[in-house]
Amino acid sequence: MRPGPRVATFGTNVFTEMTRLANEHGAVNLAQGFPDFDGPEFVKEAAKRAIDAGQNQYAPMAGLPALTSRVAREVAARTGVARDPASEVLVGCGATELLFDAVLALTAPGDEVVLLEPFYDSYLAAVRLAGATPRVARLSPPGFELTKEALSAAVSERTRLIVVNQPHNPSGRVFTRDELELVASEARLRDVACLSDEVYDRLVYARPHLSISSLAGMADRTLVFGSLSKTYSLTGWRVGWVTGPRELIAATRAAHQFVTFTVPAPLQHGAAAALDAPASYYEQLVAEYRARRDLLIDALALAGLEPFACDGAYFVCAGFSRFAFDDDVAFARFLTTEIGVAAIPPSAFHLTPGGGRSYVRFTFAKQLATLERARDRLRALAGVATRG
Repeated sequence: MRPGPRVATFGTNVFTEMTRLANEHGAVNLAQGFPDFDGPEFVKEAAKRAIDAGQNQYAPMAGLPALTSRVAREVAARTGVARDPASEVLVGCGATELLFDAVLALTAPGDEVVLLEPFYDSYLAAVRLAGATPRVARLSPPGFELTKEALSAAVSERTRLIVVNQPHNPSGRVFTRDELELVASEARLRDVACLSDEVYDRLVYARPHLSISSLAGMADRTLVFGSLSKTYSLTGWRVGWVTGPRELIAATRAAHQFVTFTVPAPLQHGAAAALDAPASYYEQLVAEYRARRDLLIDALALAGLEPFACDGAYFVCAGFSRFAFDDDVAFARFLTTEIGVAAIPPSAFHLTPGGGRSYVRFTFAKQLATLERARDRLRALAGVATRG
């Protein structure tokens, strides 16, 4: 038996591969973006109470009302866009599942989906599994700014969706209003929908987060994806949500009901409790992540790498032009096996040949002690051959 053509080209994803390599070599894993610390106690306690109270059967397919109402409240407060919890909110097994559901529901073979390159790798997989065609608007390092020229070159009369990730993974960029207006203008002009992955919306360090759904004419054509994983350090729970206009949510729900149907009920109760967190929780979260970011950037610079700016999410990309390596894969493997610090080679986030070859991505979603251990190991780069 051979795999079908839609998965025949899929190998093991880069996160699994680099984590496996890190484990084999005892490397500090700054490749895969999961915290090595636990989520808040009040969230876990809410899930435990739900289990003890017998909330262990199927939850409603679209999500528990206790959670969907809080998601709608959160979205209104953060974006100014009002959503009906009953028809314009959908809970799924992580934002990744819901984004796949949306692409599957809103495209057909022959349609095109525009991705901002580099992109989170599951976006490309979702497009290909749906039978649609990916097109890319390139964001060039080190600034990763979105330009009108790049976006216009990617959009065509066959465009059905534009996917935005704000803050952006892997670059850590927080797009400006002007950049988001470029996307909004094309979406309105072409009458296409926008999928906005905003799972890192609370993790911003410079300019405030801005949702594209809040721009003129975009609330009626945008699906916004959120998640418990990043803000509450509970990546293993796989609880996410999407909000948007009734028609787009109904289509996404039609796919979701046959992909996972529902999300574990106790974990939804925990997620509902999470969204009741006080403002002080988020203030402390950002302060702690800013300190981790700064430690990592300093460590990379001291090691002779060229760290790029990070305004949001929990990733820092860094160039390695000083070192005699031909591409990101070779350098990432060397870092993992010889230096003892694992990073992601971002060519996995590019469709354009040669994209991402000149830099690697690190995560700082780790304890300060973990980052300090990585810093100590990175000092060994001082003895590595350099160009010239």
